[in-house]
Amino acid sequence: MTDKKPSASFNFLYNKRLVLMLAALVWVTAAQAQLREINRSNHDDLPYYFGIYLAYNSTSLHPDKSTKFIQDDSVLTAEPGATGGVALGFLATFKIAEHWEFRLNPNLIIGGAKPFTYTLKNPALGESLLQKKSLPSSIFTFPAQIKFNSDRIDNFRVYMLFDAYIASDLMANAGNRNAEDLIKLKKNDFGLETGIGFNFYLRFVTLSPELKFSYGLSNLHARDPNLKYSSVFDKLQSRMITFSINIEQ
Repeated sequence: MTDKKPSASFNFLYNKRLVLMLAALVWVTAAQAQLREINRSNHDDLPYYFGIYLAYNSTSLHPDKSTKFIQDDSVLTAEPGATGGVALGFLATFKIAEHWEFRLNPNLIIGGAKPFTYTLKNPALGESLLQKKSLPSSIFTFPAQIKFNSDRIDNFRVYMLFDAYIASDLMANAGNRNAEDLIKLKKNDFGLETGIGFNFYLRFVTLSPELKFSYGLSNLHARDPNLKYSSVFDKLQSRMITFSINIEQ
């Protein structure tokens, strides 16, 4: 009996398959190595670093109604609304201890407004039953933040923020004597803020999406009992939800 040898075509297909399998194995191994590559592994050793802050926020006012609103039914409903704005700012972060950092984040919010909607019981001649008022707003805020970082997992990390802030509305109208029948709001505010963020360590920068919730503690309402749209409110306190993208060293 004679031994049967594999045909040339079989050997060619076999070798081709082997080469493809080896190539695929090399590609997968290289891809996994790339995923495991730690970018800027010495970043945690930096005593401080800087960045820029780009954000979109939704601002609103939390109202407390006055006793006049309850007793007088000339205004049936009075509700502040929410509007969006964009912010640009600066980040300066300083290491305190392992997992803990202190961060300053001055920023300017532009393009916002403070809208109000009123329903009148007996509108004057030529006056609409539904009244909408809006005050322009550009706010400079200065948060001082404590940042708690989780352990770094390859090129990823989660962190939490706690801070106190001061704010100044550059377009507030409390001192405006020509406010007509508009509601008047004070210029300065302060409050507390909390949030969560995610660090993605890229080759040259750290990209950090962040979500924050702000609670104003001061009463922004400069109440004027002679103004119909102002007298219905006792207190107005700021609220804000912010989504930002931080680009840091």
